[in-house]
Amino acid sequence: MIEVGNIFKLGTKYSIPLRAVYLDEKGQERPIFMGSYGIGPARIVAGVIEQRHDADGIVWPWPIAPFQVHVLPVNVKAAPVRDTAAGLYQELSVAGFDALLDDRDERPGVKFKDADLLGIPIRITVGALLGREGKVEIRARRDRQDRAVRPEEVVPTVRELAARLAAEP
Repeated sequence: MIEVGNIFKLGTKYSIPLRAVYLDEKGQERPIFMGSYGIGPARIVAGVIEQRHDADGIVWPWPIAPFQVHVLPVNVKAAPVRDTAAGLYQELSVAGFDALLDDRDERPGVKFKDADLLGIPIRITVGALLGREGKVEIRARRDRQDRAVRPEEVVPTVRELAARLAAEP
């Protein structure tokens, strides 16, 4: 069982000192009976992570992911890779997606491992495929299936994938 919210019966513990009263049917003042009801955001996040993870990290569900799309340029020193990634990040942001651009100068393996740990629902990899075929890779974190598309097809492809991910339990 995962507890994401709570209810506390406070009784008159706070209403008496605060003189929080109501008038009963006889016109007599009576202290109100209090309760506390809450949903804990940290508890929700912990519950999601407990239920939606794998050996490599978190697998965020679309509706509550901190970011929706992770743009990962493999080599930020290569101008075509860096510029394509920055352009895709901008296009996705304009299209209304919450995107994260990993523009760190790190080895690809480090970036891929970090991307899996973060668990953002969609990853777009800009790397060697761009130079060879003029394409980038789009991968859903949950199914890990790569889709090779031209940069101009990224936003429509992400929209289609997002619709499917948003409908998942």
